[in-house]
Amino acid sequence: MGFWKELVSDETERVSSKRVAGLLCVVALVASLVANTFSHESVKPSDILVESVALFAFGALGLTSIDKFTKNKQ
Repeated sequence: MGFWKELVSDETERVSSKRVAGLLCVVALVASLVANTFSHESVKPSDILVESVALFAFGALGLTSIDKFTKNKQ
């Protein structure tokens, strides 16, 4: 349980909503890709939807990394 709490916590030990949203997007993308592997092409999600979720995950997790390096040292 400690691993998951540490995974979604920021430098101040508080849960980061950006990290949670990014990880949920990654899980949704992986589930969608696995489901599409075993289904017909007629039931696949639109390409723009998949790209949008991927960009959101990249943005959320990327912004979390940028916050770590730009935080003011006190």
